[in-house]
Amino acid sequence: MGRASYLAVIFICFVSSSRISGQSCEGKCGGKLESCSCHATCVSLDNCCADYGEYCVDVTPYSGSIFGGTDFVVLKATFNESSQIICWFNDEIKTVGYVDTDSRGHCISPLLYETGLVPFQISTDNGTTFSRHGAWLSVHPGKLDPSFKATIINATQWQYYGTPKVGGPLDMTWNTSQVRAEKVNIELWGYMEKGDPYSESWQGKWEYLYSLGRDQPNSGAFRFVPKTAGKPFSDWEVGCLRISPSTHPDGAWNVQAVWTEDHALAWHLEDKFRQDSAVWALDKCKAWDQLEETLPDFLSEIIDCPCTLAQARADTGRFHTDYGCDMEKGSVCTYHPGSVHCVRAIQASPKFAAGQQCCYDHTGAQVLTDDSIGGSTPDRAHDWGSPPFVKPPRVPGFSHWLYDVLSFYYCCLWSDNCHYYFKRRPSSDCRTYQVPKAGVVFGDPHFITFDGVSYSFNGKGEYTIMVSESKELTIQGRTEPVILTNGSMVKATKLSAVAMREGTSDIIEVRLGNPQDHLQVLQNQTSLSFSEQSWMDLKGVFVFSPNPTNVTVMFPSGAGVELRLRGGTMTTTVLLPEVFKDFTRGLLGKMNGDPKDDLVTSDGQTESDQGNAEGLFNFGASWAILNESTLFTYDSEHLLNSYLHAPKHHASFRPVFSIPEDPNDPLGSQASELCSGEGSLYCRYDTLMARSLEMGNATRVSFQSHRSVVEDLEPVVSCGWLSPPTNGKKEGTRYLQGAVVKLSCDSGYVLWGSEEHTCLGTGQWSGETTTCVSRISSVSKVFIKIIVQKNRSPPRDPLRGSGSSCILWRSTTKKMNPILLPPPTIQESVPPPVSPQCAALLAALWDLYSW
Repeated sequence: MGRASYLAVIFICFVSSSRISGQSCEGKCGGKLESCSCHATCVSLDNCCADYGEYCVDVTPYSGSIFGGTDFVVLKATFNESSQIICWFNDEIKTVGYVDTDSRGHCISPLLYETGLVPFQISTDNGTTFSRHGAWLSVHPGKLDPSFKATIINATQWQYYGTPKVGGPLDMTWNTSQVRAEKVNIELWGYMEKGDPYSESWQGKWEYLYSLGRDQPNSGAFRFVPKTAGKPFSDWEVGCLRISPSTHPDGAWNVQAVWTEDHALAWHLEDKFRQDSAVWALDKCKAWDQLEETLPDFLSEIIDCPCTLAQARADTGRFHTDYGCDMEKGSVCTYHPGSVHCVRAIQASPKFAAGQQCCYDHTGAQVLTDDSIGGSTPDRAHDWGSPPFVKPPRVPGFSHWLYDVLSFYYCCLWSDNCHYYFKRRPSSDCRTYQVPKAGVVFGDPHFITFDGVSYSFNGKGEYTIMVSESKELTIQGRTEPVILTNGSMVKATKLSAVAMREGTSDIIEVRLGNPQDHLQVLQNQTSLSFSEQSWMDLKGVFVFSPNPTNVTVMFPSGAGVELRLRGGTMTTTVLLPEVFKDFTRGLLGKMNGDPKDDLVTSDGQTESDQGNAEGLFNFGASWAILNESTLFTYDSEHLLNSYLHAPKHHASFRPVFSIPEDPNDPLGSQASELCSGEGSLYCRYDTLMARSLEMGNATRVSFQSHRSVVEDLEPVVSCGWLSPPTNGKKEGTRYLQGAVVKLSCDSGYVLWGSEEHTCLGTGQWSGETTTCVSRISSVSKVFIKIIVQKNRSPPRDPLRGSGSSCILWRSTTKKMNPILLPPPTIQESVPPPVSPQCAALLAALWDLYSW
């Protein structure tokens, strides 16, 4: 009997035994049976059904490009040579898998039109039954690690190919391990959307166009000289290249492959483009402009940009780094020259699924398209897509390319007609931007509410950090006693887990790992891995974890929760936008700008004495949660016994309220050196209670970090963009309070009005309206008539209005033409024969011209 047959016999007997005893997980993944479990917590609780690993599968890798083609292995489950594997994704797309020589099952991920966790099932009988269940993470190509993508060398050459002086061979490379074959095909695929925008007929579609090379060696490199494509292929202007085994026919769907990123297909466009790319692009730009005229206005519903780079980086609940312009990665801002960092609004707009992008220069000021081609631009289609994805304009990446990026090539990069593009994609300034409020829990543990009230609460149990019934946001915290290095427990606690949910979103829990050198993230009680990807699109929530000690959770309301591991303690910062004002309760208080009503118990009683440690302890205890409302996971005997089957607030645990001081304690002097300035009491308390300078320093850093966030989120006043005068120019592109913009006129024009404008605290620009007046020349006669006009001018006076005006009458030999100049700055109580302002004008004119 062969090895595979032997394994098959064992598996058949094993499954039969499981079914007879009624303990099988087949078709029951996520459930808890009578005497065993098929839930993810069964692994740590050691109560899994015997066949849990066979039917509730894990895979490696667990993520890949939205384009598909990733070969992943099914772990722990057993297969045999005769297994005919079909993998079924989202109950829609089926791909063909295989069994390798080690009897491991493999699936191939499909091309998808959505990102996030996608459920799949596996059949071993060629699709008759599907008994195994798992999840696959589909990733936006811009967020995918470069090692999992084919690389186009010199992207500028590819995307400007055919424009003046750009040509020659094109090169690409890939990781040969991504394609399991000796020979490969190089194929071009294109993306297009058809149907009426914003209608049911609007659909996006990837299609195979043609092959650039067949039966090429899988060497990891390919070079070719592009030829222009004829109709209909040249109609596809956005696409990417796919490298796949040559054993498959051209354009075979959902086979193992590696893809380049999507890009503008300049190199394959029709002959007309190469003959005169600027004219071709201008025609396309005008056609796009005309299309935009017919589409709904999305600009009114997108969020306004933060005013400063500091605000943009601090408002992590609503904005996230744009991967195409990241100061942490060298500020390579291809589409935003002059900017050093851009952020994108995390959530798409509610009705039209539009996006917002905000860019900033090296001074931290927002860059506007009225001043620079590299300015901030809104997007008709959000680059990262938006739930429920699948249909335009919500298709991640691809819809954005068609409506916002390709048009930028038409109007700005392939031709010099940016005014068309910026008319439709003007920068949003920040005059209506409202900063979020931040509350924090840190140390063992200390609280600073949204309105700035600070206190300590060392209860042991599970509590409501904040809740907003109207916004359906709940954040809960679990505390545990501090354990010294010698294993003894002290009478103080620290935050060990935070669980949260908004509406019907997935429940996200972040807790101290074991050992406590990392944070563990759970989605609906299932552990998530960020070893391959740092960003996950989940149901009703986004989670970002760039490293094991840093997690940020973002909800559709704009609420953000930052969790940072420092010195064995977990610091939790909650950021809430203005819509939560007056709608929060819990340990972080009522967010309304009034600190007097922050310390209100769950039954409505106010603790007014912030110095009353006992009163504060009772206030905190009142916010203990109930088992019926808990969001936490209890997947160990310790958690079951200490929290689920125990009081939610351990009344018997009495903390030490004051700092233990011992003049003979050497740690006391060390704490004095470490802890100084604002917040030093928290640092000192934690150092002495935990007998740890590391924990004291973590508390100090967390406090200072919170103060920095609060400072970064201070509201600022913006006066909005100030235009240069017609026939003039300006100096200065900052528009916040205190900024000064200088205006001047072009040669041949005289400045009238204010030369400088200062942004005032009222949000208005100082000074008078500035205009540039043409010099008087080429006249045979010049007559100057001064009219001083007042509000009390008689009705028969045709020059009605307020203020004084100088009217200059310019005469040629044929007729007289009036030129109305702005009113003088000073108005006279009694009109003199000639006002000082007009006299000054006359003197200036006399100097300027030969009379």
